[in-house]
Amino acid sequence: MDLSKVANRDKLKPRREPYWHRLEQGRHVGYRPAPDRAAGGWIAKYYEPETQQKRHHALGDFADLAANERFAAARKAAQEWFDHLSLGGAPKVQTVAQACRAYAASRPDAEARFKRQVYGHRIARIALHKLTEPQVAAWRAHLEALPAQVTRHKGTDQVTRPRSPASINRDMADFRAALNAALDRREVANDLAWRKALRPIEGAGKRRNVYLDRDQRRALLAELPDDLRAFAHGLCLLPLRPGALAALTVGDFDPRRNELVIERDKAGEGRRILLPAETAAMLKAQARNKLPGAPLFTQADGRQWSKDFWKRPFKAAVHAAGLPADATAYTLRHSTITDLVAGALDLLTVAQISGTSVLMIERHYGHLRQAHAAKALAGLAL
Repeated sequence: MDLSKVANRDKLKPRREPYWHRLEQGRHVGYRPAPDRAAGGWIAKYYEPETQQKRHHALGDFADLAANERFAAARKAAQEWFDHLSLGGAPKVQTVAQACRAYAASRPDAEARFKRQVYGHRIARIALHKLTEPQVAAWRAHLEALPAQVTRHKGTDQVTRPRSPASINRDMADFRAALNAALDRREVANDLAWRKALRPIEGAGKRRNVYLDRDQRRALLAELPDDLRAFAHGLCLLPLRPGALAALTVGDFDPRRNELVIERDKAGEGRRILLPAETAAMLKAQARNKLPGAPLFTQADGRQWSKDFWKRPFKAAVHAAGLPADATAYTLRHSTITDLVAGALDLLTVAQISGTSVLMIERHYGHLRQAHAAKALAGLAL
């Protein structure tokens, strides 16, 4: 049936089964008339020769277009879906926002970033198979123009600064990971839309060089208030990201096995860490008289820690202890990982307990193994 002509469509009676217009073998665009001469709905139908299955996809009513333009729009949308399927894409269409939500289901940090930077942007409503490189590049330009918030406390003056290249890379990394996860699920056929557009800024992730030795860490702890001292002590004993440590609940710690489960972290996948006696004793003290769902580390008033609460007192303690001015809570994670690598623990184990990749450990800490390599080479002497 020729659905390209408005006159032909106006003669059709409303019914559940669409009227089909054959575009080519195995590919049809259908039209379902609506009562009261409202804009009817358009549907695409695809026949898979290998599986002999028929796939359907609702295209919409294109009511915002003139009646004589709707068929062309429906045909174009159907063809985009057909191309997506022919390249191995999944039949169900997903939007960028849906891909981000699926990725962030167990990643609170990523979900917070998406709320600030993706869901309110027009890119969120675009179907993955229609996503183009210029659209992703436009989102990146939007991200780079966003100021970074220094303070987020409600009811206080908000202080911002230009977004650093390292911050841009971190924000893009979550978005890129969400799109790559959708690619793995075959919700999109390829990564051409974002492969180049979300390429990291080179040189932004420089090797971390602020290191606090054990005496400096002790001096820092001595200057911190009691509640923050406990939290910082945890960062000194465990190579966790501050956000991951703050997200721990009492139920994540098994005092019988001295085992800690990290379910929420930037790296996404959970992991278990067998703890030494000193670390387990510290966590037992933090868990005392708390319910399983309560935060393991809390402020004096019982609230969960976040960087908005630890940032200022931590900075004050750094100054009071006479430590490098650019030392942060993350510096403690860097310092513990440095000690583990310098102590000759293999990089795979360091990566596993730190919740990162061997590649990242090698990139930032591999230089610390040079002395061990030289010692090993010396052992080869005849």
